[in-house]
Amino acid sequence: MKILIAGGGQTAALVAGRLIKEGNEVTIVEHDPERCKELEEMLDVKVIQGNAASISALRRASIADAEMLIALTDSDQVNNLFCLIASVESRAKVRVARLRTHEVEHWRRIYRETGIPIDLIIHPETAIADRILRVVNVPGVSDVLDFAEGKVKLFSMIVDESSWFANQRIEELDSTGLREQGIIAMIFRGQQAIIPHAGEVLQPGDHIYVVTRFENLEEAYRFMGLRTQESLERVFILGGKQVGIEVARQLEKRDVAVKIFERDPGRCELISRILEKSIVIHGDGTDEAILTEENVQGVGAFLALMGDDEDNIMASLLARRLGARKVVALINRLNYLPMVQRLGITTAISPRLTAVDRILRFVRKGRVISVTSFREVEAESIELIATSRSKVVGKKLRDLKLPRECVIGAICRPNGDVIVPRGDDSIQAGDRVVFFALDRAIRILESVF
Repeated sequence: MKILIAGGGQTAALVAGRLIKEGNEVTIVEHDPERCKELEEMLDVKVIQGNAASISALRRASIADAEMLIALTDSDQVNNLFCLIASVESRAKVRVARLRTHEVEHWRRIYRETGIPIDLIIHPETAIADRILRVVNVPGVSDVLDFAEGKVKLFSMIVDESSWFANQRIEELDSTGLREQGIIAMIFRGQQAIIPHAGEVLQPGDHIYVVTRFENLEEAYRFMGLRTQESLERVFILGGKQVGIEVARQLEKRDVAVKIFERDPGRCELISRILEKSIVIHGDGTDEAILTEENVQGVGAFLALMGDDEDNIMASLLARRLGARKVVALINRLNYLPMVQRLGITTAISPRLTAVDRILRFVRKGRVISVTSFREVEAESIELIATSRSKVVGKKLRDLKLPRECVIGAICRPNGDVIVPRGDDSIQAGDRVVFFALDRAIRILESVF
């Protein structure tokens, strides 16, 4: 497939890198000449130096021949103009745009009413807020993801030295009852991504992902030594950008007392007009004296959502030391994620990976429902529907010759039954299958399914 990407930032580079590995022909339009050189050195991609809102630049990038268009510049105005130009200059079958504005719903309506074809508008702030709200009341959980319309849950956590299962083999955990709750589908150990098998030993510091059924989620938490906060009463939010405001709005609906710390006095006034109940504090949320004065000790959750990764990390470490029960940090640089987790910040959320996940599902082969990337796209979870033509249908899982770098985490039958798979189970046509795989195994799995 010929794919044209507007913008050459880190998100665009991640998307392009994955699409190239899938055998697609990718062209990027980027205005910064230095960034163009970096992209050419980094990727096997055609780079056009120019403005993505320029018709002449897009014609040089062969927009008329593109089968898929993705607008990922840092400017909403440019992304919108790119889509407008594409409605006339291109016959692409798939069109995706990222918008950061809080008026995103108005833009969705405008596209619908004007008939400008857009298959997907990505609004990272909404997706980030959703991921934060899923974990905000579970102190030890890093992330919670849904599959099979919520019937299958994936949660992640850090193995602590005091964890009862630290230094145990997975087969030993299975014998103590883990198999009844779910399976450990992935492990991130330092810079290494692992699809674990029975003999793998869980080490302190490992970041593990556990698959379970929806109805077993709370029981799986307890089995792994986690406890949900019965009531979330107070939350501190550091940073008054869009994502912080959206999280605060959702927490207000749950009758949670929210304090937002913002350094810009003008921004404080704006936030106070938008939010109904939250307290807006003009001050530096990385200042220990201010946090102590505002009674950070025992706060249910501390959310560091500023635009600067270093500030978010330092503030999270400070809040953790001062007694916050749950700490969340927004991290833009993907290479920071392993380090952040080793520092004890259990929940680190990347806006860039959110966009990558949404885009990848549009170019997968087969009947793919969802794709989720982990860290620097080292591993993925993929949910798809097995067809009668698949090579795996009807065979026992123990007889499948799947790559060692993948594991089937759950099978959901058309009637809604969820199977945490064992060797004697099999995949049937129409099943939703959730599997987890390292980057190098994806192409093989796609051919199999």
